[in-house]
Amino acid sequence: MRDITLPGGETVPVLGQGTWMMGEKPERRREEIDALRLGVSLGMTLVDTAEMYGEGATERLVGEALDGLRDEVFLVSKVYPHNASQRGVIAACERSLERLGTDRLDLYLLHWRGEVPLKETIVGFETLRQAGKIRHWGVSNFDTDDMEELFDTPGGNACATDQVLYNLSRRGPEYDLAPWLAERGMPMIAYSPIEQGRLRTTSVLGDIARARHVEPLQIALAWVLHRPGVIAIPKASSQAHMRANRAAHDIDLTSDELTRLDHHFEAPWRKRPLEMI
Repeated sequence: MRDITLPGGETVPVLGQGTWMMGEKPERRREEIDALRLGVSLGMTLVDTAEMYGEGATERLVGEALDGLRDEVFLVSKVYPHNASQRGVIAACERSLERLGTDRLDLYLLHWRGEVPLKETIVGFETLRQAGKIRHWGVSNFDTDDMEELFDTPGGNACATDQVLYNLSRRGPEYDLAPWLAERGMPMIAYSPIEQGRLRTTSVLGDIARARHVEPLQIALAWVLHRPGVIAIPKASSQAHMRANRAAHDIDLTSDELTRLDHHFEAPWRKRPLEMI
């Protein structure tokens, strides 16, 4: 598994596991837990969740899945914007830790920009970090102007990453956000890296996949993993899907294939507002 370096020097895998909408169907629980545990064994040890997902139900599932595996995992969760005040973020983190069955998060993110001043959230994050409750903090769904404001706020340059929507059909961050992050040595975490399976697979994706005897969405994921400075966190609720995601990591796209994908899924030629799902 290839890895990528965070601003503080720690490395994490470029391919992790997303968990949005997991833990919400009791009949799928065992299958989802088995998939997450398999992912860890395959080297996909960055596991991302959030207090928003299932209003805590997903964190509980992740905690159960990681029982006995916690020290092998780089665990990420996110705080609601309305919980991100100086005191609120501390209380929210404590609730997430309890649901996850752990004493610390490796990375804690502000889920999106809200009404709470950034300076309050930063103080809360730093309080948690000094207490050993979190090891790193970052943001999610922040566009370039948000990142600039964050870095202009005292302590804001301690941010470790920005998690955003990014895939072949959502390439807007390439225009200015990705270069901004790269200049500061900050990885970008790509959520929904295969557009939740909704990418058109009858086009060049299908042609390339057929030639390689793989699935079109594996090509789409391989493309995201080919991008410099990007961590991908696709969700997989079954072991078969988890193995397919892991196999995409090992697909080395040729320059011709990359050119064809770029031609079909055009890179942005102007600034686009940051998209969210």
